[in-house]
Amino acid sequence: MSALTKTEFSFPGQTGVYHGKVRDVYFIGDKLVMVATDRISAFDVVLPEGIPGKGQMLNQIAAKFLDATQDICPNWKLATPDPMVTVGLMCEGFPIEMIVRGYLCGSAWRAYKSGVREICGVKLPEGMRENERFPEPIITPTTKAEIGEHDADISKEEILARGLATPEEYALLEKYTLALFRRGTEIAAGRGLILVDTKYEFGKHNGQIYLMDEIHTPDSSRYFYSEGYEERFRKGEPQRQLSKEFVREWLMENGFRGQEGETVPEMTPQVVQGISERYAELYEHITGERFSCEASEDLAARIEKNVTASLVQ
Repeated sequence: MSALTKTEFSFPGQTGVYHGKVRDVYFIGDKLVMVATDRISAFDVVLPEGIPGKGQMLNQIAAKFLDATQDICPNWKLATPDPMVTVGLMCEGFPIEMIVRGYLCGSAWRAYKSGVREICGVKLPEGMRENERFPEPIITPTTKAEIGEHDADISKEEILARGLATPEEYALLEKYTLALFRRGTEIAAGRGLILVDTKYEFGKHNGQIYLMDEIHTPDSSRYFYSEGYEERFRKGEPQRQLSKEFVREWLMENGFRGQEGETVPEMTPQVVQGISERYAELYEHITGERFSCEASEDLAARIEKNVTASLVQ
């Protein structure tokens, strides 16, 4: 399989394009054409090699979860004309990401282990252990970073003080975030998984708040296997995870944490293939379906044909 790491489309009616860390967004009237490329990022750095099949997997997972949560809040999705593409409403995004955590792990655990007891204005209980479930899910927002910059933690109070959302808007963002997390948790449980933490992005279209971008994918979420969780936690053993954390761990083992002056370790064909296989495993566990890669010698040509046909209908 080949990997799509760069796009330069010119769709009918196109007025602009934004190349993100992983997705490329094309602007057409009041619609967006979001192409999920095979680029992969970690520590807010785009890695030098693409991962075959990754874009299709993430796009299809997100589409399934957008459809499964549209009764909770409106979302931007209109159509998926290609396995790697979602067409949706253009929204004015809030400059924050709503991160919700059900368990203490990842960056939150690393901060907690160093002595931090408050994240984004949320006080954390004393005596917690890695991978322990919070009494209730907590929301720890971050600012949205530009390419090459790191997301920054921000509290609800700072969001309101800086006018990034009105009190009424933020109350609705919190409501949607917790409701979406509950639904994601229920769906995950049916797949033998625990939804550990995830992030949501929201925006406004014609004055109404919409859920944007991806949802409940392994790039934006962390999952544990339910089976064996309690025993592993009791013994203080690492949990079996379904997330992109394995990529971050590989980077850290090879001396890269996204800091200035560090060099990304070599991504050999074997490393790339291994990451691709892990993403396929993630897809199949999260969706309960076998992953079937849409074969194409020229991914860009296929996408251009499928998207163009959908736009001119």
